[in-house]
Amino acid sequence: MDTTLTLTTDMQLVLGLVGFTMAMFLFERIRADVVALVVLVVLGLTGLIAPEDLFGGFSSDAVMNVIATMILGAGLDRTGALNRLASWLLRRANGVEQRLLLLASGVAGLNSAIIQNTSVTALYLPVASRLAARTGISLSRLLMPMSAAIIMGGSLTMVGNSPLILLNDLLVSANANMPSGAATLEPLKMFAPLPIGLALLAASLLYFHFFGSKLLREDVDEAVTPARTQSYFARAYGIDGDVYELTVSADSPLVGMSIGEAEAVPGSPLMLALLTGNESRLAPPADARIWVGSVLGAMGPRELVADFAQNNFLRLSTRLRTFGDLFNPSRAGISEAVVPPTSRFIGKTQADLQLRKHSGISLLAINRDKHVLREDVRNIAIRAGDMLVLHSIWTDLAEAAKSRDFVVVTDYPKGEQRPHKFKIAMAIFAVSMLLALSSRIPTSIALMTGVAGMLVSGVLKMDEAYAAISWKTVFLMACLIPLGWAMDSSGAAAWVAGHSIDRLPQGIPIWLIELVLALFTTAFSLVISHVGATIVMVPLAISLALAVGGNPTAFALIVALSASNNFITASNPSISMITGPAAYTMRDMWRTGGPLTLIYTTIIVVMINLLY
Repeated sequence: MDTTLTLTTDMQLVLGLVGFTMAMFLFERIRADVVALVVLVVLGLTGLIAPEDLFGGFSSDAVMNVIATMILGAGLDRTGALNRLASWLLRRANGVEQRLLLLASGVAGLNSAIIQNTSVTALYLPVASRLAARTGISLSRLLMPMSAAIIMGGSLTMVGNSPLILLNDLLVSANANMPSGAATLEPLKMFAPLPIGLALLAASLLYFHFFGSKLLREDVDEAVTPARTQSYFARAYGIDGDVYELTVSADSPLVGMSIGEAEAVPGSPLMLALLTGNESRLAPPADARIWVGSVLGAMGPRELVADFAQNNFLRLSTRLRTFGDLFNPSRAGISEAVVPPTSRFIGKTQADLQLRKHSGISLLAINRDKHVLREDVRNIAIRAGDMLVLHSIWTDLAEAAKSRDFVVVTDYPKGEQRPHKFKIAMAIFAVSMLLALSSRIPTSIALMTGVAGMLVSGVLKMDEAYAAISWKTVFLMACLIPLGWAMDSSGAAAWVAGHSIDRLPQGIPIWLIELVLALFTTAFSLVISHVGATIVMVPLAISLALAVGGNPTAFALIVALSASNNFITASNPSISMITGPAAYTMRDMWRTGGPLTLIYTTIIVVMINLLY
């Protein structure tokens, strides 16, 4: 490798753009996507990238992969797949914190192998909140292990995170500027980094399993997050317990009663659903009749519901066979709503309004002047300023809220949920993953096949697919990809690599250069985006490998993996998403993330030397 390259004007322009990009990302004076657009325009105006190639980033496989994984993740979310997962995790953990942390983190890490890290984090935030609500474990003890596992698990495949998705495009583009006689760089297969990812994920799980109790802050979560409404309502209103199914026998005194009369029976739980014949509905009206074989959906503490069932000859089931779809948290739940002064509800009771009959909404309690009213709530006249505690299907709540008679203050899924499409979505997802394993079909086409399947089958609507895409991420990536090309084609990467080698001691082992490269990329990723760090450093790593006689693919892979090695600062999107809900301080992040960063670096250098 010639280390005496002359610094040309083109090299100076490219290195100047790199410096500008890093400074803008670091000081955040201008939005990152605007910075990326400015860089793209300058590359075009200066002729560093040919006009016909300038917008090639938008059509790259990397960008298509990012778009596809975001849409596939949204499709799985619409079907309530993660709500089912939360229930499974709770059953398996049996309330043991260490087991729950291990299971939740492990499953999240495996999911991040096939869905973008940021998408998995967004999907798992409500799962973590629900687990926190059901177990009493604080979010601050759940989110950091889960987020770390997601970041580590993103290294299992080439589509798990943005740096790895970008890597193949950068490897292919580097071939145009390889010195004569150098081997052509081949794109990496879908599961090429799997052994490295498994080692990283295992290290993360072991780290928090053995040291987590010392590193993670123990606190009491008082903040209300949308998915923790159940614990909030239990604390504020005494609305506690789970949902059970009660089947009415021929000997039951409830036979022939209305729902309203059954609710007046001493010790009755909350009646949230009713099945009569083949018709099941949430929030049954007070005049709906109970017959032999009817199934009641009742909510309350287990002892209360069990006593009620025994006293009234009802068969109790803890598994929701009849109402599983209705009570899916992605479809229905408890909410709070304030009554404004202009509401037509004022002065009327629930019996007058017939909320269950007309709107499918059950009124569970009223919070009035800090006093919770639950007894005979059907016959209490509503006043302006009352806080109503409601149970309903989310779509029914959204429809009723349009009247402006109450203002819902609880965040809830406003889009249509489709739990009945769960099996279809999982089958489509499995097919797209099998296609991605095939070496004959590019990963981007395989993932887009899954997207097309979800749209055609009705798992997602087209507008929902558009909404699922983080266009900021797509734009940032597409605009910065040409900067990586310019680093290569201008010779700037080779110039920097050559001068770096000149300053290194003679005879330095290659593994030590790899370690320095990994740490340098990690330092970059702490202050600029992982996408920016990858685009700047991969061409440099390839040139460095050629200069020292190393494997260019191995050096480039070290950069792509190290670009995600950030468990400390908000420049990693997955970390930025958890700091708010868990109220992490910078000290918390350094205490837990610092050692993990060093472990991560050690593992990738060791594993890549074993593999390459």
